[in-house]
Amino acid sequence: MKQFKEIVLGVFVILVFGWLITYIYRYESAKSNKDLAKRMSELSPKGGPPETIDGLRQAIALYEDQIERNVREGAQTGVYWKILATRLADRGMDNDALDALERAIYFNSDDPFLYYLTGVTAAKVAKTKIGFSQNVEMEREHYYRLSENSYLRALDLDITYTRAMYGLAILYVFELDRPGDSIVYLERYLQIQPSDINAMFVLARANFMIENFSQAVEIYDRIAARTKDQKIKDEALNNRETIQRMIYE
Repeated sequence: MKQFKEIVLGVFVILVFGWLITYIYRYESAKSNKDLAKRMSELSPKGGPPETIDGLRQAIALYEDQIERNVREGAQTGVYWKILATRLADRGMDNDALDALERAIYFNSDDPFLYYLTGVTAAKVAKTKIGFSQNVEMEREHYYRLSENSYLRALDLDITYTRAMYGLAILYVFELDRPGDSIVYLERYLQIQPSDINAMFVLARANFMIENFSQAVEIYDRIAARTKDQKIKDEALNNRETIQRMIYE
């Protein structure tokens, strides 16, 4: 019971923290903009735009300073949303994490990690759509599409982002039943991480699913040759033998 209360309290604190981020940012921005407008109006005795060149220059300098201040404040707000989204995702609060990720991306749309985490989280949310509403299939499709698009966006921003490559490949193989689409990303991933045995198993599986049996056999041979774990070696060799029997029967 005590642990449950601690969890509820932790969730409440996280949600309040997210609300405070938005409130403080909006309040400070509005206050700064009002102060700027007041200072600029003081440069003109008529309350309109300054009429002299020097007055205009001063007004422009004030405005540019305010822009820089807003940029800095917005960037810091984006950092807070990123931290909040990560903590929510770590706690398994995936729907709330997606909301926080949307806000984080609003403030920092060029951060590949935000899109990667959105890909992971959206796929997890899709799996929770088990029939609580009549539109369950549509909802599940929406979140899987969000996951795919997020991984792709992360790779648009960083073509070498291995976590996004692997996450996208897993999505294609195990969730979307599109193993053929995963191969290019797995091969690119293994060029960067050539010793990742788990990725080799996924690549072998993808090739098997599209009936590219010879390539699957070759990958299982590669796994067996590289691993020092006897259980992994036995699994790779057993999979290879199963495929070979299918070929020759």
